[in-house]
Amino acid sequence: MRTDTTGRVVALHLAVIAVLVALLWILPDYHRGVMARVLVLSVFAMGYNLTFGYAGLLSLGHAMFFAAGLYGAGLAAYYPGWSVLPSFAFGIACGGVLALVVGFLALRTTGVAFMIVTMMFSQVFYLTTLYYTTWTRGEEGLVLGTDLRTVSLGAATLELWEPTTRYLVAVGLFSVVFLATMAIARAPFGRILIAIRENEERMRMLGYDVHRAKLKAMVLSGLFCAAAGAAYALLFGYVGSSFASIQYSILPLLWVLLGGAATTLGPLFGTVFMFYVVDVTSGYTSAWLLVVGVALILLVLFFPKGVFGTIRERWLKWLP
Repeated sequence: MRTDTTGRVVALHLAVIAVLVALLWILPDYHRGVMARVLVLSVFAMGYNLTFGYAGLLSLGHAMFFAAGLYGAGLAAYYPGWSVLPSFAFGIACGGVLALVVGFLALRTTGVAFMIVTMMFSQVFYLTTLYYTTWTRGEEGLVLGTDLRTVSLGAATLELWEPTTRYLVAVGLFSVVFLATMAIARAPFGRILIAIRENEERMRMLGYDVHRAKLKAMVLSGLFCAAAGAAYALLFGYVGSSFASIQYSILPLLWVLLGGAATTLGPLFGTVFMFYVVDVTSGYTSAWLLVVGVALILLVLFFPKGVFGTIRERWLKWLP
């Protein structure tokens, strides 16, 4: 039974990746560009889902991890002129180190206190990006030229600003994090996180190092979010303080809740749904927020645990 379930889960994830690759030749140019952006933001949502969905840690500060990757990669490419791969790696490292420090301090608290502490750290990061406007240019941001977003591979070059390349790189990053999330969710570590979420005291009584497990989840989450931020800077060529604002800490929470917390497919669905609802409705009416609100209310009423969380509970128990 376990092998059969594993086969289904792996096949489902590979099928999703295959569909995303196939969309390259199906979608028109505009929607291909939108989906590239959505896939990068889905990685951000998957990073958030690791702490909120699996470990039960409600954070309002994940924008700082996304922005750490964004600024780490963007500033490294813009000022010293680092090439794409070192800049990307530096952005991920920045997010990982920040997550380690913030997690070590914030995990001394729980519940609402944890939420407030993470929000405070995030606001400090946001204000820092505004304070050092000489380097960051604040809300105006930095624009990375096409020459800074070109990868040299021997005699060949990879132009990240070219639409097809950008889409395929976005799919590649999404696929890596998507499969990594699946592996984590089905591994003993993922089961430990879920058990901590359900009953932390019991896990502590059983001898598990709860703080260490949570910290590990925070660091992995920070790495995923930073990878999304670094990819966003290098693929779309913009680095700005708005990505460190409280809005970008609330958005992944919304995406995960809509798609289904502690599901691997939920972050992708939630991000796609919200992005397109806003995009389509804003083109028809200035009251698009009202339409979005009604859509969200209906979704929550009929899918109380998110779309894939409810599907798993009611029909497909094997969904990851």
